[in-house]
Amino acid sequence: MSMRNEISTAMSTSTLSTLIKKTLKQKLAVLVPDWDGRVLDVPASGEVLAGPCAVVAFAEEVPKSAWAGYRRIIKISPYARPEDGCAEKVEAWSADLIEGLHQVRLVDEAGGAFTCIYLGSSDSDRVDSGSGMVTRSLRFGVYVPEGSGDSLAETGDGWLAALQGWTQQELGSNWSVYGDVWPGGYKKPSVLWRLAGCSTSVAGTSALEVRQQWIGHVLTDYPVLTRHTVNRLIEQLAVQARIAVTEMGSEEHEGKTRYVTVDEVTADLQTDAYLNGQIRLTLQQRIRRPGTNVPLIREIHHSKGME
Repeated sequence: MSMRNEISTAMSTSTLSTLIKKTLKQKLAVLVPDWDGRVLDVPASGEVLAGPCAVVAFAEEVPKSAWAGYRRIIKISPYARPEDGCAEKVEAWSADLIEGLHQVRLVDEAGGAFTCIYLGSSDSDRVDSGSGMVTRSLRFGVYVPEGSGDSLAETGDGWLAALQGWTQQELGSNWSVYGDVWPGGYKKPSVLWRLAGCSTSVAGTSALEVRQQWIGHVLTDYPVLTRHTVNRLIEQLAVQARIAVTEMGSEEHEGKTRYVTVDEVTADLQTDAYLNGQIRLTLQQRIRRPGTNVPLIREIHHSKGME
């Protein structure tokens, strides 16, 4: 990467971080009115915090996710005064923050979007030595989707297109169905399908069995709806005999319809919907095994008897 590109990337990341922090501060002020808008940056050395408030600080950057986008860890620390109930207040505010931010998509003033994922508390409750207030640090992963495009966007993968089409038909037009990556403008309720792995095996002398493992993410604003939809997809895929696939690629087969069958489908309702996905699906298809090229017979020698 050239120096100019490195500077441009650094400036872009810095601008992005500024927008994310500003948007989070505004969201936090709404989530916890008790702070009266006091959502602050890390205090300078010797500065003493006053009144109930929260501090927002960026932590480490983590490797980018292929489907979730740019990732950054952020810490949010609520502070409660002794006269306000200390540990009880911190506990209540932490619950409000988790409920109000986990798997929530926020849009900054520039129109960019990011998603927050709660990752747990980084330490136990402690007393701030300067102010005497009790605090706790909550860790959130901030994900900035880098994909673009609408639901059911054109794809070169016939299996993915078929899976998207089947899902859209099953859930209806009020759902968005995406493939490969979360787009920056993703909407809820939505489903994302992405390929996790594939394999082939010999099935007789003239056929190959192709298997693909897919992960499905079901994302809504309501846990009950999310669970209901995951169960519905699991049940319908389990009874689905086959899914029609329109072949793409080679001129010889392009446009022809083949079928894939559901080999196995399972779900984990406890996993993170946005990042990890709840559904594990294996599809399989048998295809004709390419013939083996052998030398042509040029001469045949025949004898009527043995000498």
